[in-house]
Amino acid sequence: MRAQMGMRDTYRPIKTPLSAISAISSVAEGLRQIHPFSIFYVADLDAIESGSSHFSAAAPLSLLKPRPDVWLDAGFRRKTDVRQVLSNAQIFAVLGSESQADTDVLSAFATHQRLILSLDFRGDAFLGPPAIMSTPDLWPRRVIVMTLDKVGARCGPDFDRLRSIKAIAGNRDIIAAGGIRNVNDLERLSDMGIAGALVATSLHSGELTATDVSAVMGAAGIQEKRRPASSLYPEA
Repeated sequence: MRAQMGMRDTYRPIKTPLSAISAISSVAEGLRQIHPFSIFYVADLDAIESGSSHFSAAAPLSLLKPRPDVWLDAGFRRKTDVRQVLSNAQIFAVLGSESQADTDVLSAFATHQRLILSLDFRGDAFLGPPAIMSTPDLWPRRVIVMTLDKVGARCGPDFDRLRSIKAIAGNRDIIAAGGIRNVNDLERLSDMGIAGALVATSLHSGELTATDVSAVMGAAGIQEKRRPASSLYPEA
């Protein structure tokens, strides 16, 4: 699906020059024409909206060679669902704050190496229990900062929010999500100490090129980049 400013009822099957069809495996193969990505981020919108316990959205990616790891946000609300997903060694469970009723699920899995927290925002509003935002000691190793109304909007990341969250996150990896336009945005994020970014629109539009991606991720032979390498996680 092509995400647009978090307005999920308007999302449509993706149309991209990287793939003739919108099937997730085909789109992922197309993204690998840009760079040999080893991790893909997948948001199962049906599961996020409905609370369904069927987590099959990422299954087609298991057929890719080499097989990627998947960061899966499927609206996890129950400990049993997270436990089920984490039984697959190549799936990382993304726990969206917007899907949580309290801190119970986060507390149960916060130390798991494949648990990722997504702090979800719409405008200035935090989506989720306030205790998640106010208790960074509960946060796992990786934290996505997701500004939904910037997703697909090509308006630039929420630099101020990323800076403020990084300031309270300790040594955790902060991942930017929403609004990434080009390599300049990624370089600025890297200079801020942001560990990585979820990207989609700028890859499909060609605003982020293969050369850009290799430079940002510190590929061999790229010498001009003096800032620390960052990670990019394409949205399949």
